[in-house]
Amino acid sequence: MSWRACTLGDVLTLKRGHDLPEGARVPGDVPVVSSSGITGRHNTAIADPPGVVTGRYGTIGEVFFLDEPYWPLNTALYVIDFKGNDPKFSSYLLRNTLRNYRSEKAAVPGVNRNVLHTLGVSVPDLQTQRKIVSALSAYDDLIENNRRRIALLEEAARLLYREWFVHFRFPGHEHAKFIDGLPQGWRRQTFGDVCESIGGGTPATGKPEFWTDGDIPWYTPTDVTRNACLALLDSATKITEAGLRGSSAKMLPAGAVLMTSRASVGFFGIIDTPACTNQGFISVVPHDGRARMYLLHNLMQRVEEIRSHAGGATYKEINKSKFRALDVTMPSGKLLQEFEEQGTTLHEQVRNLYAMNQKLAQARDLLLPRLMSGALAV
Repeated sequence: MSWRACTLGDVLTLKRGHDLPEGARVPGDVPVVSSSGITGRHNTAIADPPGVVTGRYGTIGEVFFLDEPYWPLNTALYVIDFKGNDPKFSSYLLRNTLRNYRSEKAAVPGVNRNVLHTLGVSVPDLQTQRKIVSALSAYDDLIENNRRRIALLEEAARLLYREWFVHFRFPGHEHAKFIDGLPQGWRRQTFGDVCESIGGGTPATGKPEFWTDGDIPWYTPTDVTRNACLALLDSATKITEAGLRGSSAKMLPAGAVLMTSRASVGFFGIIDTPACTNQGFISVVPHDGRARMYLLHNLMQRVEEIRSHAGGATYKEINKSKFRALDVTMPSGKLLQEFEEQGTTLHEQVRNLYAMNQKLAQARDLLLPRLMSGALAV
Protein backbone atom coordinates (compact mmCIF):
# COMPACT_ATOMS: atom_id res chain seq x y z
CA MET A 1 0.00 0.00 0.00
CA SER A 2 1.41 3.37 -1.05
CA TRP A 3 0.13 6.88 -0.52
CA ARG A 4 1.21 10.07 -2.26
CA ALA A 5 0.80 13.68 -1.22
CA CYS A 6 -0.74 15.91 -3.89
CA THR A 7 -3.52 18.45 -4.43
CA LEU A 8 -7.17 17.69 -5.03
CA GLY A 9 -6.72 19.08 -8.54
CA ASP A 10 -4.18 16.31 -9.21
CA VAL A 11 -6.90 13.75 -8.44
CA LEU A 12 -9.96 15.22 -10.14
CA THR A 13 -11.21 18.25 -12.06
CA LEU A 14 -14.38 20.05 -11.02
CA LYS A 15 -16.61 22.10 -13.28
CA ARG A 16 -19.52 24.40 -12.58
CA GLY A 17 -22.99 23.03 -13.38
CA HIS A 18 -25.39 24.35 -15.99
CA ASP A 19 -28.52 26.51 -15.88
CA LEU A 20 -31.86 24.76 -16.31
CA PRO A 21 -34.82 26.88 -15.15
CA GLU A 22 -37.97 25.08 -14.03
CA GLY A 23 -39.85 26.40 -17.04
CA ALA A 24 -37.29 24.94 -19.46
CA ARG A 25 -37.49 21.39 -18.10
CA VAL A 26 -39.20 18.73 -20.17
CA PRO A 27 -40.59 15.68 -18.34
CA GLY A 28 -38.20 12.75 -18.59
CA ASP A 29 -36.08 10.27 -16.62
CA VAL A 30 -32.82 12.25 -16.37
CA PRO A 31 -32.05 13.36 -12.79
CA VAL A 32 -31.46 17.08 -12.30
CA VAL A 33 -28.90 17.48 -9.52
CA SER A 34 -28.51 20.60 -7.40
CA SER A 35 -26.53 21.32 -4.25
CA SER A 36 -29.29 19.41 -2.40
CA GLY A 37 -29.18 16.30 -4.58
CA ILE A 38 -31.77 15.20 -7.13
CA THR A 39 -34.39 17.96 -7.27
CA GLY A 40 -36.26 17.05 -10.43
CA ARG A 41 -36.18 15.29 -13.81
CA HIS A 42 -35.55 16.35 -17.41
CA ASN A 43 -35.51 14.61 -20.78
CA THR A 44 -31.91 15.48 -21.65
CA ALA A 45 -28.61 14.70 -19.94
CA ILE A 46 -25.56 16.92 -20.11
CA ALA A 47 -23.15 14.68 -18.17
CA ASP A 48 -22.39 10.97 -18.32
CA PRO A 49 -21.90 8.61 -15.39
CA PRO A 50 -20.20 7.98 -13.11
CA GLY A 51 -21.21 11.31 -11.66
CA VAL A 52 -19.87 13.05 -8.56
CA VAL A 53 -21.68 16.28 -7.67
CA THR A 54 -21.36 18.71 -4.76
CA GLY A 55 -22.84 22.09 -3.89
CA ARG A 56 -21.23 25.30 -5.11
CA TYR A 57 -23.58 27.28 -2.88
CA GLY A 58 -26.78 26.45 -1.05
CA THR A 59 -26.27 23.11 0.66
CA ILE A 60 -22.51 22.91 1.14
CA GLY A 61 -20.56 19.76 1.99
CA GLU A 62 -22.86 17.08 0.60
CA VAL A 63 -21.52 14.89 -2.22
CA PHE A 64 -23.79 12.87 -4.51
CA PHE A 65 -22.76 9.87 -6.63
CA LEU A 66 -24.74 8.99 -9.78
CA ASP A 67 -24.56 5.92 -11.96
CA GLU A 68 -26.81 7.24 -14.74
CA PRO A 69 -26.68 10.21 -17.16
CA TYR A 70 -27.62 13.44 -15.35
CA TRP A 71 -27.88 17.23 -15.48
CA PRO A 72 -25.83 19.11 -12.84
CA LEU A 73 -27.35 22.49 -12.03
CA ASN A 74 -25.44 25.75 -11.75
CA THR A 75 -25.68 25.63 -7.93
CA ALA A 76 -23.39 22.60 -8.07
CA LEU A 77 -19.91 21.47 -9.10
CA TYR A 78 -19.35 18.16 -10.84
CA VAL A 79 -16.31 16.06 -11.69
CA ILE A 80 -15.39 16.00 -15.38
CA ASP A 81 -12.11 14.10 -15.03
CA PHE A 82 -11.18 11.47 -12.42
CA LYS A 83 -7.62 11.27 -13.77
CA GLY A 84 -7.43 7.49 -13.48
CA ASN A 85 -8.73 7.33 -9.90
CA ASP A 86 -11.67 5.27 -8.72
CA PRO A 87 -14.79 7.49 -9.14
CA LYS A 88 -16.37 6.38 -5.87
CA PHE A 89 -13.12 6.89 -4.02
CA SER A 90 -13.02 10.37 -5.54
CA SER A 91 -16.48 11.08 -4.16
CA TYR A 92 -15.39 10.04 -0.64
CA LEU A 93 -12.18 12.04 -0.97
CA LEU A 94 -14.16 15.11 -2.02
CA ARG A 95 -16.56 14.66 0.90
CA ASN A 96 -13.67 14.42 3.35
CA THR A 97 -11.89 17.41 1.80
CA LEU A 98 -15.03 19.54 1.98
CA ARG A 99 -15.45 18.59 5.61
CA ASN A 100 -12.02 19.94 6.43
CA TYR A 101 -12.50 22.95 4.14
CA ARG A 102 -15.74 23.88 5.85
CA SER A 103 -14.34 23.53 9.36
CA GLU A 104 -11.56 25.98 8.52
CA LYS A 105 -13.75 28.33 6.48
CA ALA A 106 -17.00 28.10 8.44
CA ALA A 107 -18.11 31.61 7.47
CA VAL A 108 -17.65 31.04 3.72
CA PRO A 109 -21.14 30.84 2.12
CA GLY A 110 -19.98 28.98 -0.98
CA VAL A 111 -17.29 26.72 -2.43
CA ASN A 112 -14.72 27.96 -4.96
CA ARG A 113 -13.54 25.14 -7.23
CA ASN A 114 -10.24 26.88 -7.93
CA VAL A 115 -9.51 26.95 -4.21
CA LEU A 116 -10.58 23.32 -3.85
CA HIS A 117 -8.19 22.26 -6.59
CA THR A 118 -5.25 23.66 -4.61
CA LEU A 119 -6.03 21.88 -1.32
CA GLY A 120 -3.57 19.22 -0.20
CA VAL A 121 -4.71 15.59 -0.01
CA SER A 122 -3.16 12.14 0.32
CA VAL A 123 -4.14 9.46 -2.20
CA PRO A 124 -3.38 5.71 -2.13
CA ASP A 125 -2.84 3.36 -5.04
CA LEU A 126 -5.87 2.19 -7.03
CA GLN A 127 -6.12 -1.17 -5.24
CA THR A 128 -6.28 0.55 -1.84
CA GLN A 129 -8.80 3.06 -3.20
CA ARG A 130 -11.11 0.18 -4.08
CA LYS A 131 -10.72 -1.40 -0.64
CA ILE A 132 -11.65 1.92 0.97
CA VAL A 133 -14.65 2.18 -1.34
CA SER A 134 -15.74 -1.33 -0.34
CA ALA A 135 -15.62 -0.43 3.36
CA LEU A 136 -17.53 2.85 3.03
CA SER A 137 -20.00 1.59 0.42
CA ALA A 138 -21.27 -0.99 2.90
CA TYR A 139 -22.73 1.90 4.90
CA ASP A 140 -24.02 3.77 1.87
CA ASP A 141 -25.67 0.65 0.45
CA LEU A 142 -27.58 0.14 3.70
CA ILE A 143 -28.57 3.80 3.76
CA GLU A 144 -29.81 3.63 0.16
CA ASN A 145 -31.74 0.42 0.83
CA ASN A 146 -33.43 2.05 3.82
CA ARG A 147 -34.15 5.18 1.78
CA ARG A 148 -35.96 3.09 -0.82
CA ARG A 149 -37.94 1.30 1.89
CA ILE A 150 -38.92 4.67 3.35
CA ALA A 151 -40.16 5.84 -0.06
CA LEU A 152 -42.21 2.67 -0.50
CA LEU A 153 -43.75 2.95 2.98
CA GLU A 154 -44.74 6.58 2.48
CA GLU A 155 -46.15 5.78 -0.95
CA ALA A 156 -48.15 2.91 0.59
CA ALA A 157 -49.78 5.36 3.01
CA ARG A 158 -50.59 7.78 0.18
CA LEU A 159 -52.09 5.00 -1.93
CA LEU A 160 -54.17 3.77 1.00
CA TYR A 161 -55.51 7.28 1.53
CA ARG A 162 -56.48 7.59 -2.13
CA GLU A 163 -58.07 4.14 -2.17
CA TRP A 164 -60.22 4.79 0.88
CA PHE A 165 -61.02 8.50 0.73
CA VAL A 166 -60.72 9.53 -2.93
CA HIS A 167 -62.03 6.41 -4.67
CA PHE A 168 -64.27 5.44 -1.72
CA ARG A 169 -63.03 1.85 -1.68
CA PHE A 170 -62.74 1.74 2.10
CA PRO A 171 -63.48 -1.36 4.23
CA GLY A 172 -67.21 -2.05 3.98
CA HIS A 173 -67.75 0.31 1.03
CA GLU A 174 -69.90 -2.31 -0.70
CA HIS A 175 -72.64 -1.78 1.87
CA ALA A 176 -72.26 1.98 2.34
CA LYS A 177 -75.14 4.32 1.58
CA PHE A 178 -74.28 7.59 -0.15
CA ILE A 179 -76.08 10.85 0.62
CA ASP A 180 -75.27 13.96 -1.44
CA GLY A 181 -72.18 12.27 -2.86
CA LEU A 182 -70.72 11.17 0.49
CA PRO A 183 -70.99 7.93 2.46
CA GLN A 184 -73.56 8.15 5.22
CA GLY A 185 -71.99 9.45 8.44
CA TRP A 186 -69.33 11.54 6.69
CA ARG A 187 -69.39 15.32 7.29
CA ARG A 188 -68.40 18.42 5.36
CA GLN A 189 -66.55 20.77 7.70
CA THR A 190 -63.68 23.25 7.68
CA PHE A 191 -60.16 22.92 9.07
CA GLY A 192 -61.16 25.48 11.69
CA ASP A 193 -63.80 23.01 12.89
CA VAL A 194 -61.54 19.96 13.15
CA CYS A 195 -58.11 21.11 14.31
CA GLU A 196 -56.02 23.75 15.97
CA SER A 197 -53.93 25.65 13.42
CA ILE A 198 -50.95 27.09 15.24
CA GLY A 199 -48.39 29.61 14.05
CA GLY A 200 -44.86 30.19 15.28
CA GLY A 201 -42.36 32.89 16.07
CA THR A 202 -38.70 33.84 16.15
CA PRO A 203 -36.97 34.98 19.34
CA ALA A 204 -34.93 38.18 19.00
CA THR A 205 -31.62 37.19 17.42
CA GLY A 206 -29.78 39.92 19.29
CA LYS A 207 -30.45 38.31 22.67
CA PRO A 208 -27.96 35.47 23.31
CA GLU A 209 -30.01 34.29 26.28
CA PHE A 210 -32.73 33.26 23.83
CA TRP A 211 -30.36 30.97 21.89
CA THR A 212 -27.20 30.02 23.77
CA ASP A 213 -27.32 26.44 25.09
CA GLY A 214 -30.95 26.14 24.05
CA ASP A 215 -32.50 22.69 24.18
CA ILE A 216 -35.99 23.30 22.78
CA PRO A 217 -36.33 22.12 19.16
CA TRP A 218 -37.22 25.10 16.96
CA TYR A 219 -38.07 24.23 13.37
CA THR A 220 -37.66 26.41 10.30
CA PRO A 221 -38.99 25.55 6.82
CA THR A 222 -35.51 24.43 5.76
CA ASP A 223 -35.70 21.62 8.33
CA VAL A 224 -38.73 20.30 6.45
CA THR A 225 -37.88 21.05 2.81
CA ARG A 226 -34.47 19.35 3.16
CA ASN A 227 -35.74 16.42 5.20
CA ALA A 228 -35.67 13.01 3.54
CA CYS A 229 -39.10 11.88 4.76
CA LEU A 230 -42.11 12.90 6.85
CA ALA A 231 -40.42 12.00 10.15
CA LEU A 232 -38.85 15.07 11.80
CA LEU A 233 -36.47 13.73 14.43
CA ASP A 234 -34.78 16.98 15.42
CA SER A 235 -34.32 20.61 14.39
CA ALA A 236 -31.09 22.24 13.26
CA THR A 237 -31.59 25.09 15.75
CA LYS A 238 -32.62 25.13 19.41
CA ILE A 239 -33.95 27.94 21.59
CA THR A 240 -34.03 28.43 25.35
CA GLU A 241 -37.02 28.65 27.70
CA ALA A 242 -36.43 32.40 27.79
CA GLY A 243 -36.55 32.50 23.98
CA LEU A 244 -39.83 30.61 23.99
CA ARG A 245 -41.39 32.94 26.56
CA GLY A 246 -40.00 36.03 24.82
CA SER A 247 -41.46 35.26 21.39
CA SER A 248 -44.68 34.19 19.72
CA ALA A 249 -43.35 30.64 19.26
CA LYS A 250 -45.65 28.05 20.83
CA MET A 251 -44.91 24.55 22.06
CA LEU A 252 -46.48 21.78 19.99
CA PRO A 253 -47.11 18.23 21.17
CA ALA A 254 -45.15 15.29 19.75
CA GLY A 255 -46.93 14.03 16.65
CA ALA A 256 -48.13 17.46 15.51
CA VAL A 257 -48.21 17.95 11.74
CA LEU A 258 -46.10 20.83 10.40
CA MET A 259 -47.06 22.49 7.10
CA THR A 260 -44.83 25.15 5.59
CA SER A 261 -47.02 28.18 4.92
CA ARG A 262 -44.60 30.84 3.68
CA ALA A 263 -42.41 30.98 0.53
CA SER A 264 -42.04 27.20 0.11
CA VAL A 265 -45.71 26.45 0.78
CA GLY A 266 -47.00 22.91 1.16
CA PHE A 267 -44.18 20.82 2.62
CA PHE A 268 -45.01 18.54 5.53
CA GLY A 269 -43.53 16.70 8.48
CA ILE A 270 -44.48 15.06 11.78
CA ILE A 271 -42.47 16.13 14.82
CA ASP A 272 -41.01 13.35 16.94
CA THR A 273 -40.86 15.28 20.23
CA PRO A 274 -42.51 18.43 21.66
CA ALA A 275 -41.19 21.41 19.69
CA CYS A 276 -41.95 24.87 18.35
CA THR A 277 -41.50 26.59 14.99
CA ASN A 278 -40.77 29.94 13.43
CA GLN A 279 -43.52 31.88 11.65
CA GLY A 280 -43.10 29.93 8.40
CA PHE A 281 -45.57 27.22 9.44
CA ILE A 282 -49.14 26.39 10.13
CA SER A 283 -49.01 23.46 12.55
CA VAL A 284 -51.99 21.13 12.75
CA VAL A 285 -53.17 19.50 15.98
CA PRO A 286 -56.49 17.64 15.43
CA HIS A 287 -59.27 17.97 17.98
CA ASP A 288 -59.85 14.24 17.47
CA GLY A 289 -56.57 12.32 17.83
CA ARG A 290 -57.88 9.71 15.40
CA ALA A 291 -57.80 12.27 12.58
CA ARG A 292 -54.06 13.08 12.52
CA MET A 293 -52.98 10.81 9.66
CA TYR A 294 -56.17 11.53 7.72
CA LEU A 295 -55.66 15.31 7.92
CA LEU A 296 -52.00 15.00 6.97
CA HIS A 297 -52.75 13.02 3.82
CA ASN A 298 -55.76 15.15 2.98
CA LEU A 299 -53.49 18.21 2.98
CA MET A 300 -50.76 16.43 1.02
CA GLN A 301 -53.34 15.62 -1.67
CA ARG A 302 -54.31 19.30 -1.91
CA VAL A 303 -50.97 21.10 -2.16
CA GLU A 304 -51.80 22.95 -5.38
CA GLU A 305 -55.14 24.07 -3.94
CA ILE A 306 -53.40 25.29 -0.78
CA ARG A 307 -50.81 27.19 -2.82
CA SER A 308 -53.58 28.82 -4.85
CA HIS A 309 -54.83 30.47 -1.65
CA ALA A 310 -51.38 31.87 -0.83
CA GLY A 311 -50.97 35.59 -1.43
CA GLY A 312 -48.17 38.11 -1.14
CA ALA A 313 -45.99 40.17 -3.46
CA THR A 314 -42.54 39.35 -2.06
CA TYR A 315 -43.24 35.70 -1.24
CA LYS A 316 -46.34 33.54 -1.18
CA GLU A 317 -48.01 32.82 2.15
CA ILE A 318 -51.28 31.24 3.22
CA ASN A 319 -52.49 32.79 6.45
CA LYS A 320 -54.27 30.95 9.24
CA SER A 321 -57.69 32.50 8.53
CA LYS A 322 -57.68 31.28 4.93
CA PHE A 323 -56.42 27.88 6.02
CA ARG A 324 -59.12 27.52 8.68
CA ALA A 325 -61.80 28.36 6.09
CA LEU A 326 -60.77 25.53 3.74
CA ASP A 327 -63.34 22.75 3.43
CA VAL A 328 -62.48 19.27 4.62
CA THR A 329 -64.60 16.14 4.41
CA MET A 330 -64.44 14.06 7.60
CA PRO A 331 -65.16 10.32 7.47
CA SER A 332 -66.78 8.34 10.25
CA GLY A 333 -64.90 7.91 13.51
CA LYS A 334 -64.43 4.18 12.97
CA LEU A 335 -62.81 4.72 9.57
CA LEU A 336 -60.63 7.52 10.95
CA GLN A 337 -59.43 5.15 13.66
CA GLU A 338 -58.60 2.40 11.14
CA PHE A 339 -56.63 4.78 8.93
CA GLU A 340 -54.86 6.34 11.93
CA GLU A 341 -53.72 2.89 13.08
CA GLN A 342 -52.47 1.80 9.67
CA GLY A 343 -50.94 5.18 8.84
CA THR A 344 -49.18 5.35 12.20
CA THR A 345 -47.80 1.83 11.79
CA LEU A 346 -46.32 2.79 8.42
CA HIS A 347 -44.98 6.07 9.81
CA GLU A 348 -43.31 4.34 12.75
CA GLN A 349 -41.46 2.07 10.31
CA VAL A 350 -40.38 5.17 8.36
CA ARG A 351 -39.25 6.86 11.56
CA ASN A 352 -37.19 3.85 12.66
CA LEU A 353 -35.53 3.46 9.26
CA TYR A 354 -34.73 7.17 9.12
CA ALA A 355 -33.22 7.08 12.60
CA MET A 356 -31.15 4.07 11.55
CA ASN A 357 -29.92 5.95 8.49
CA GLN A 358 -28.77 8.84 10.63
CA LYS A 359 -26.76 6.46 12.82
CA LEU A 360 -25.29 4.73 9.77
CA ALA A 361 -24.28 8.09 8.29
CA GLN A 362 -22.66 9.11 11.59
CA ALA A 363 -20.69 5.85 11.71
CA ARG A 364 -19.58 6.26 8.09
CA ASP A 365 -18.51 9.85 8.70
CA LEU A 366 -16.46 8.83 11.72
CA LEU A 367 -14.74 6.17 9.65
CA LEU A 368 -14.20 8.41 6.61
CA PRO A 369 -11.31 10.62 7.83
CA ARG A 370 -9.43 7.68 9.32
CA LEU A 371 -9.59 5.76 6.05
CA MET A 372 -8.76 8.84 3.99
CA SER A 373 -5.67 9.61 6.07
CA GLY A 374 -4.36 6.05 6.06
CA ALA A 375 -4.68 5.94 9.86
CA LEU A 376 -6.91 2.87 9.51
CA ALA A 377 -5.56 0.13 7.27
CA VAL A 378 -7.85 -1.75 4.89
